[in-house]
Amino acid sequence: MTPPIVTVVGAGVTGARVAEAIAAMHAFRLAVVDNRPEVAATVARVVSGVAVDVDLAEFSDGVVLAHPAPHAELAERLLERRVPVVSMSDDIDDVNALLDLEPLTETVEVPLVIGAAMAPGLSGLLARHLAADLACVDEIHVAMHGTGGPACARQHHRALGGTSLALHDGEWIRRPAGAGRELCWFPEPVNAYDCYRAEMPEPILLHRVFPTARRMSARMSATRRDRFTAQMPMLSPPHKEGGVGAVRVEVRGALASGARETMIAGVSVRSGVAAAIVAATMMRWVLTSDDRPNLVVLGDERLPTRALLDDIQAAGVRLFEFTGVARSSE
Repeated sequence: MTPPIVTVVGAGVTGARVAEAIAAMHAFRLAVVDNRPEVAATVARVVSGVAVDVDLAEFSDGVVLAHPAPHAELAERLLERRVPVVSMSDDIDDVNALLDLEPLTETVEVPLVIGAAMAPGLSGLLARHLAADLACVDEIHVAMHGTGGPACARQHHRALGGTSLALHDGEWIRRPAGAGRELCWFPEPVNAYDCYRAEMPEPILLHRVFPTARRMSARMSATRRDRFTAQMPMLSPPHKEGGVGAVRVEVRGALASGARETMIAGVSVRSGVAAAIVAATMMRWVLTSDDRPNLVVLGDERLPTRALLDDIQAAGVRLFEFTGVARSSE
């Protein structure tokens, strides 16, 4: 059989990483789209693919949207042509617009994966992994550190200057981003960073797959300069690619015995690498699974979370889980 064609839209740092991750699977033919034809051609040459115009993406077997938001309009056009879509968007407005496409996915019976990156994305899989040991989940709190490419850094900047959304005792609350400092410990070598409320879509997506949870929040690390300049245009161009990033997921709930438990897991790896591996893994699952929801949010209990995490680890993302050890009171 002829291998399926996967098109990656966006050939920036993260898009290039996605193309490399898919190429490493040796199961697909690759096409690359970018509004800079010379960049698309360079990435396509590296992954033994072809550079194409975005209009040709509708002839693919699957499309990964790795370009800056918005994604909803292109996703809708592809779904109407019955092309499966994996979106890496982390913009709240764009994520809400993608969720609004659920009736279309049901009509055409074609999958749309939303938030398939590091956070959101891997954060949802970690939350579901931790929740497997709990009888009920009451709280989920996500923190992230670092950025991928320049587009990701610009989104990080906007998120600190926007309005955060959180769930508190079952009520949605909006607060200014850049406040609410909390010291969060990430896996080595990142370790501890002050993290602040930010305009992130995690609470929206996690509430969809954990509807009984009463509290949810999302924070990102930031320096004083980050917070001070969040309401201004970026004062200096972002780095070509960020350093080691991290995501930390904390899940609180009750065990079958009724005892309260707090569970924590995370990763430390280059943000663009982790996001790309998650997106590539989800695209492979979409194209090879016969039993899948039409609208896919990572963390959904219908997903094979353990198998997906195994694939992500096999691709080079090491997962860490905090294990507390009780100490005597002597």
